[in-house]
Amino acid sequence: MVEDDSEQLRQDISIALDAADSIEISKLLSGIGVAQTALLLDSLPSQQRDSLWPLIEPTEMGEVLLETQDDVSDARLKQLEPEQIAAIVETMPDVDDQADIVLALPADKLVKTLHRLDTNKRTQLESVLSYSEDTAGGLMNIDQVSIRADVTLDVVLRYLRIRGELPDLTDQLFVTDRHDHYLGALFLRDLLTNDPEVEVSGIMRTDIDAMHVHMSDTEVAREFEVSDLISAPVVDEEHKLIGRITVDDVVDVIRDAGDHSIMGMAGLSEEEDMFSPVLITSLRRGIWLGINLLTAFLAAYVIGFFENILDQVVALAILITIVPSMGGIAGSQTLTIAIRGLALGQLGSSNYRSLIKKEISVGFLNGLIWALVVAAFSIIWFGNFGIGLVIAFALVVNLLAGALAGAVIPLILRQLGIDPAIAGGVVLTTVTDVVGIIAFLGLATLVLG
Repeated sequence: MVEDDSEQLRQDISIALDAADSIEISKLLSGIGVAQTALLLDSLPSQQRDSLWPLIEPTEMGEVLLETQDDVSDARLKQLEPEQIAAIVETMPDVDDQADIVLALPADKLVKTLHRLDTNKRTQLESVLSYSEDTAGGLMNIDQVSIRADVTLDVVLRYLRIRGELPDLTDQLFVTDRHDHYLGALFLRDLLTNDPEVEVSGIMRTDIDAMHVHMSDTEVAREFEVSDLISAPVVDEEHKLIGRITVDDVVDVIRDAGDHSIMGMAGLSEEEDMFSPVLITSLRRGIWLGINLLTAFLAAYVIGFFENILDQVVALAILITIVPSMGGIAGSQTLTIAIRGLALGQLGSSNYRSLIKKEISVGFLNGLIWALVVAAFSIIWFGNFGIGLVIAFALVVNLLAGALAGAVIPLILRQLGIDPAIAGGVVLTTVTDVVGIIAFLGLATLVLG
């Protein structure tokens, strides 16, 4: 039903755009939220997208830019002047969201945009921009509520009434000393359910660890997942409270990591725009097609060593694709498990050997089962017991190689500073193709030659 609604919305918007009916477009946009507007922009061809951007409410523009794919938002930001971008930033309440917009700008436009912001907002923004975007500092928002440990709950309540409002997703107040060093946290539920005369120090939680400002975003996401956090304090090198991270920012990190893994397996970027220009898309994909072509030539080169046996036994040429293909599938299953384990922090030096042993056992068991099936089929088809024996042995060998390679390749690539999600599949395919061909045709040369 949701997919049907989205498709109907796209059709209605497309009709209105073709008719240049801005009133109908505004009416359609007013009936949907920011997230659905961003999804709509991501799914429209670039020409229709360019016509739709100017019709989005200025107060929603910043949120929409954050929700769209990076390629889509980057393309729009390139079209805007610094004063227009500054106006968008001014409408956004959270400094971390403002930083996400500004960081997407080229250096010259970034500087011009900052100069057009008021002094206070620019100072706040620069404090966040000083940290890498993939760290806790880059994720944090400096709008947090801090209190002292030596005051009563009644004082805290009166302070909050004077303040008038709380930042979004506030579930706890952070306790600091007079020098802003982080001491602990006071949950709102404890504030509201205890005697107002009790001091903060009596009920505050000291077991709520703060995130270090240089902690990686993946570690932050892991902490939120393990501890079921809604918000968390961020401290600097001196353990001073400088901001907080909320779960909505962590959800974005998790989503980006998931997109990266899925797109990376195909050699694509998670920022890939479905309707990006043909030339740009061709260049991006062409790099990995070229790398894959080199590995295919390597496999073809290995086959060339067995030209004589292929000329003698035509059945081998018919069956030659089975062994590399089966090894590739088995290896990719293990590769996916290993990459996921590394991304989630579930896999490391302490348990890597256990994974390798397990995957080799799985590869061996599946190899035996499917070797018997393929061998029986080959013997019945070609009436040659030797061919069945050869392909069965080669299948077991290559499924073992695929399992071993799938488990080991991500670790090796990570140690080399190469992203396993992007390069792992290409390396694995090369291993299973070469090993499968050598095992199949090598044994065939010995048995049938």
